[in-house]
Amino acid sequence: MKSTAIKCNCGHRVIQKDVLQTGYYLSLFGPSFIYVRFRCARCKRVAEQLIPEDKWDPNVLNQPHCELTEEERQRFERMGEISPGEMIDFHFNLEDFQAFPEEVSADD
Repeated sequence: MKSTAIKCNCGHRVIQKDVLQTGYYLSLFGPSFIYVRFRCARCKRVAEQLIPEDKWDPNVLNQPHCELTEEERQRFERMGEISPGEMIDFHFNLEDFQAFPEEVSADD
């Protein structure tokens, strides 16, 4: 079963280092819950979220793994950092960019 991530109201994903406290809300009548109290790394708000005990998975607090393959990661490392000149060239190329060209030729 795929579990969903815990998110702050600002939309930031909560990870283990943001968690202040976890605990149980036990109920005699009805489902029990796990509460996760956290401080958002983006907006610094302290909040709490209740998750049904049967849907709780502590792995949702782990940081997401990198989806790059080893070859892709090495390729990006060889490229190096983006230089200021590359950023300027990109900016000027955007000015000349046509999002929707008027005519599309059959050769394309």
